[in-house]
Amino acid sequence: MGKTYFISRHPGAVTWAARRGIPVDRTLDHLEIELVHPGDTVIGTLPINLVARVCERGGRYLHLSLSLPPELRGQELSAETLERLGARLEEYEAVRKPCPEARK
Repeated sequence: MGKTYFISRHPGAVTWAARRGIPVDRTLDHLEIELVHPGDTVIGTLPINLVARVCERGGRYLHLSLSLPPELRGQELSAETLERLGARLEEYEAVRKPCPEARK
């Protein structure tokens, strides 16, 4: 069984995951893509290019999703606020493909 990495620099998100009993082997502020091996799980709010790299390396990606109102953008959110906003994990797969328009 692979390792689970929680990628977040937000204490509220880390606390939210712990309170929900989400098993995590290692919490990191930044994803070091070389750590990801087939069967590993990465949890966070990564940009799509990193999600694709996780998938390319045989990892599974779980996105910490929530409906964030504009007035809370840019603020540090507590675990309680995340819960109130309906935070949840959603699995995503991403595939990087060549873009013909980028070659023009």
